[in-house]
Amino acid sequence: MDRERVEKELEQLREQIRYHSRKYYTEDDPEISDFEYDRLYRRLEGLEAQFPELVEADSPTRQIGGPVYNTFAPVTHQVPLESLHDSFSEEELWDFHRRVLELAGEAEYVVEPKFDGLSVALEYVDGVFTRGSTRGDGLVGEDVTENIRTIRTVPKTLTEPVPFLEVRGEVYLSDSGFQRLCERQELLEEKPFKNPRNAAAGSLRQKDPAVTATRELDIFVFNVQQVQGGAFVSHTQSLEWLKELGFTVPPIYFQSRNMEEILAFIREIGEKRGELDFPIDGAVVKVNSFTQREELGSTAKFPRWAEAFKYPPEEKETILLDIQVNVGRTGVLTPTGIFQPVTLAGTTVSRATLHNQDFIMEKGICVGSRVVLRKAGEIIPEVVAVLENPAGAESFRLPEHCPSCGEKVSRQEGEAATRCTNPQCPAQLLRHLIHFASRDAMDIDGLGPALLEQLTREGLVASPADLYGLTVEQLEGLERMGRKSAENLAAALERSKGNDLYRLVFALGIHHIGGKTAQQLCAAFPSMEKLRAATEEEIAAIDGFGGVMAREIVEFFSHRGAQELVERLAALGLNMRAQERQEKGTALAGKTFVLTGTLPTMSRKEATELIQSHGGKVSSSVSKKTSYLLAGEDPGSKLDKASSLGVPVLSEAELLEMVLS
Repeated sequence: MDRERVEKELEQLREQIRYHSRKYYTEDDPEISDFEYDRLYRRLEGLEAQFPELVEADSPTRQIGGPVYNTFAPVTHQVPLESLHDSFSEEELWDFHRRVLELAGEAEYVVEPKFDGLSVALEYVDGVFTRGSTRGDGLVGEDVTENIRTIRTVPKTLTEPVPFLEVRGEVYLSDSGFQRLCERQELLEEKPFKNPRNAAAGSLRQKDPAVTATRELDIFVFNVQQVQGGAFVSHTQSLEWLKELGFTVPPIYFQSRNMEEILAFIREIGEKRGELDFPIDGAVVKVNSFTQREELGSTAKFPRWAEAFKYPPEEKETILLDIQVNVGRTGVLTPTGIFQPVTLAGTTVSRATLHNQDFIMEKGICVGSRVVLRKAGEIIPEVVAVLENPAGAESFRLPEHCPSCGEKVSRQEGEAATRCTNPQCPAQLLRHLIHFASRDAMDIDGLGPALLEQLTREGLVASPADLYGLTVEQLEGLERMGRKSAENLAAALERSKGNDLYRLVFALGIHHIGGKTAQQLCAAFPSMEKLRAATEEEIAAIDGFGGVMAREIVEFFSHRGAQELVERLAALGLNMRAQERQEKGTALAGKTFVLTGTLPTMSRKEATELIQSHGGKVSSSVSKKTSYLLAGEDPGSKLDKASSLGVPVLSEAELLEMVLS
């Protein structure tokens, strides 16, 4: 190959891999599949092996894991948490076997599932859990002790007071737990995780352990890193000992000296992986004897005594029999393909999401299409390609009216989603109620998602307006609701009737309208009557608004369902006028602030209200027009951008000095 071309390709590969590593390890938001990432990585490895003189010291092939966050305190691993070399074929596993024979002689192997989660180290002193950390780059990880304490299956005290023990394990989220988490995220209008691995990693890195505790995380412990007070000579003996201490070890593993038997067991795991409720992306082959492990040692990055086998994404051809359109809890219309059943990754697949209209048009999907299906990340079935369409068939089009309520649907410019914006749409009821009652909206204390789900399930509430007709007796009859709790909730509902108009406008759930924009709207149109009568041109004239937002508002209030809801709420006594605002001063008039990081004493909401009450404005992004960046702990990329633009940076104390001077 031409050296110049090789150098250029190497540079491109390293840049791509670093980018996708950051998305995967640091942001928990991957953009490509593991298979595609592995393909890039293997290409880089191959070129570097062919041209060793072009290998760079900081090449991704010389790194372990991902960079360490600055969110948590760093932990230096006394024994490195190494990554494993990957094989993608049985021939490569035979190569691993031959290398072991050459360096250490005949060996017994142990095969375990390769769990797809976040690798961690757990430390115990005198049998008591003292610290938990992530792998990080293999040498330095993050201290996530308090978050790991929330994992039920992590023993806090061992059955024996071992003087010192450090073990390695994999924190994961079960497939069923992942589905439940995605449903909750959809209800709360949060961006859902893309797969269980990233859900586990993102959950373990939460600043608030209380959030981690809600995520149903679990763990398998599979390795002893360091020990004082334990004696064993093989991996299988160490697993049995760890199990006696109270750890959850891999539920299936197999040991043998016969490589054919090892390969057969790997194939067996692959065939059954769809039946498992924990995510795996391969199998791991380990030398059982610790003495032989010491003889084999490690390379700069991988142990020579272990090899990972990655299962390739399985693909099958099938026929698309029908397309069903469902309305999600956020109003988005999602087309689902119904296929002739095929077996993928150990499970029967007959349904797969077709995402949106753009995806359908891009692939040319029609009812009757012959398609290729695969499982993305071994979890979610997806259409890879269309092989053939029936003669004369046209690509499927989403309906113009909502299948749930019959109202006309809309799709805004620049968005992939087609959605129903009717606030009375039955399919969106629970999500609307959760948003309506939330802290930044109507702030109805005691009315959380679980209770709202009960109310809808019992048929007591079919609209936000129905909340205000609930009696103490009806509430008292609900699960886990006593008389006092029912009376408190009734009082909270009554109090919310007097909320400022902007809270109600935000609570209505108009697309693109947040709390801040709702305040701006109500400042320009200080009554519900005036807001409903406003034209697109009048709304678009508000500073920071544009044609898209103006159109969303006008279209929302043109819905018969929205009109009926607002009229019912008014009849129930909810406030329909904006309260007159008394500004505390004009010390910040004409100044635009951007907030970042965690402030010492104020929440972001409190800081925003303080700035606005003294005449200032708050923006979400740093630009040349930004007057000040108000920065707290862990400021992130906004601080870098402010520095590059020369924007002054303020502390909380300096802001208070500005408004009080």
